Amino acid sequence: MLAGSHIALGAAAWLIAAPQFDQPPLDPVGLALAVLGGLLPDIDHPKSWVGRRLRPVSTIIAAVFGHRGVTHSLLALVGCGMLVQHAALPQHLTAPLMVGYLSHLAADLLTPGGLRLAWPLRGTWALPLCRTGSPFEPLVVALVLLTAWSQLPARPDPREALHHLGLWVTNTALPLPPPRPPPPRRLAAR
Repeated sequence: MLAGSHIALGAAAWLIAAPQFDQPPLDPVGLALAVLGGLLPDIDHPKSWVGRRLRPVSTIIAAVFGHRGVTHSLLALVGCGMLVQHAALPQHLTAPLMVGYLSHLAADLLTPGGLRLAWPLRGTWALPLCRTGSPFEPLVVALVLLTAWSQLPARPDPREALHHLGLWVTNTALPLPPPRPPPPRRLAAR
């Protein structure tokens, strides 16, 4: 999947998972960490979004392990989880990062390339529903986002959510239609 898809899916995964960790789904810090976690596995590809920003680290990881190797395996997820636990970071920082990381693995599992989940063992796991960059990819992402949004306990007006996330410029530049007024109350006929 493309970086934009991993960003959206990391955020969507956090919207769904946050209540399980007693955290607010629309917290900007949690969403940002989930997005970062959603991009992090591609550090093994120097041309990826995160790989371009951390090129020296990405180049070494790519040379040693290759793309969709260790960083796309369950071993990496366990390793990250152990590192996070021993770093004594609070759960409100680690949970969204791990949820985002898992969302990346789940998304790449849906591509024909699949994942080597049992790395270093050979064998690829895949549920090839969509190719990276295909017209079907944004449809899958939109469906997941809509599902995540619909799972929020109290769905705020999108303008409020955008403003809460600090995206008031986008909200102003791309105005949304006004919210639908509540339905009128009907009086019982006598």
